[in-house]
Amino acid sequence: MNSQNSFNVISTFSGCGGSSLGYKLAGFNIILAVEWNENAIKTYKKNFPDAQIYHGDINKLKVRKVKEIAGIKEKELDVLDGSPPCQGFSMAGKRVLKDNRNNLYQEYLRLLEGLKPKVFVMENVKGLITGKMKLVFTEILKEMKSIGYEVQAKLMNSKYYNVPQSRERVIFIGVRKDLNIKPSHPKPQNKPITVRQALKDVNNEKWELDWVNHIKNSSIYPRIKRMPQGGNYSDYNPTGSGFTLQRINYDKPCPTIMKTVCHSASSDGLIHPEKNRKLTISEIKKLHSFPDDFKFIGNFTDQWARIGNSVPPNMMKAISKNIKNNILNKLK
Repeated sequence: MNSQNSFNVISTFSGCGGSSLGYKLAGFNIILAVEWNENAIKTYKKNFPDAQIYHGDINKLKVRKVKEIAGIKEKELDVLDGSPPCQGFSMAGKRVLKDNRNNLYQEYLRLLEGLKPKVFVMENVKGLITGKMKLVFTEILKEMKSIGYEVQAKLMNSKYYNVPQSRERVIFIGVRKDLNIKPSHPKPQNKPITVRQALKDVNNEKWELDWVNHIKNSSIYPRIKRMPQGGNYSDYNPTGSGFTLQRINYDKPCPTIMKTVCHSASSDGLIHPEKNRKLTISEIKKLHSFPDDFKFIGNFTDQWARIGNSVPPNMMKAISKNIKNNILNKLK
């Protein structure tokens, strides 16, 4: 079922296609994407017009339906990829152990058990391996191994994989036990890329600048003007709130781009290193390693959410190239 130079991937919780783009850049073929968010689906179709997409609730997606759509049999798939929603695990949230979103990884494992791919990749937040969430992490590992996989989990930072952003994520990689190959992660590939280097040739569109410059008419603007590079709004707010609004440093990688940014005058988001405004979509695309020709759909908040909720393409490119070279190519 593989072409001569391509391995096949099914992407679950595919979002706008950050992971899919990474696989594509590494020479993989995406045979099915699974996603429920309508804006994410529209964005995915815009950038992968020939892709097969299941638009719906993964809880209702049967294994036999996946096999039918993708045209595969059990054990034929090369890679099953997925980034189950992480809000319940995130250190930026309340980290509630019983948050229903924490259970979506079980739907991924259900498909994993039914499809039995050669390799799987699952991405999640750093919060999964800290504090009480370690219980969930241990349970996930146990279930993956019981399904029949050798598994390695590692905390990776995107800043070492050609992404100008410090973004730590837990990456699970599993190889089916009967293949007798150990899973592995790519080694760091580069020194961190700074914001200055990443934004040197950015081309902001007028509508983006019009949106972010609305902040000049807001009550938070006087305090933002006083924020140094690396500072956050809570340092200049008498109530102490606003730690999620920070001015990024030109000479360091960008901090983690979160999925949520409200209107331009809200106390969340990322402030330009020198200009008194929030970053534009064109700028965070650069900082997330999306190419200029990758198109996003919807308003500013929609587009920011798609980027902040995605796996940086260059990070997934490094992971998938490692899988190709050190696992799948050895099976030929």
